[in-house]
Amino acid sequence: MAEKSTRPQRTLDTPLPATARHRPRFRPDPDAFGRATEGFARFMGTPLFLLYMTVFCVVWLLWNTLAPIEWRFDDAALGFTALTLMLSLQASYAAPLLLLAQNRQDDRDKVSLTEDRKRAERNLHDTEYLTRELAALRIALRDVATRDYVRSELRSALEDLLESNDGEEIRLRGRAPKRRERVSDATTQIPQVGADPSGPGPSGKTP
Repeated sequence: MAEKSTRPQRTLDTPLPATARHRPRFRPDPDAFGRATEGFARFMGTPLFLLYMTVFCVVWLLWNTLAPIEWRFDDAALGFTALTLMLSLQASYAAPLLLLAQNRQDDRDKVSLTEDRKRAERNLHDTEYLTRELAALRIALRDVATRDYVRSELRSALEDLLESNDGEEIRLRGRAPKRRERVSDATTQIPQVGADPSGPGPSGKTP
């Protein structure tokens, strides 16, 4: 019998295994490179860099002009070709570095703008919430008795109570003489004993 192959069958839905690399992959840190780029770009925009470049170019020109011919390394007759090449190389590297620094600054500006927009939206939502709450409180306070309202109600109730007490006193004062007159009339109508001359005497006999 033919031996069965132990190699697994590959289908389209299974990915291929990663092949091993004989040399390590170069993966520079973009943040470190960006920080170095920004530092160099900031240094190029300072007066110190201009001073250093001016001193370097002056020393280069004086050395290749006044120094002995054996010591010169950049001939003035050729227009200082080496200096021109160095300055061109420096300019060709400076432009991309400045662009990289500018791109990083643009990314930071975008992030800061996004955060500012989100913060402004949160502040707007908070302001709208506070406005709604204040409006609800104003509507609720319309049904709540305030201090002035309670004082006015108590004052009016006290005035009504005083007026009712004064009316009762006046009514009582008006009824009191009538009661006295009724009592006096009732006492005058009571018969007096021994007052009638035609009545029986104290011995019970008639005269």
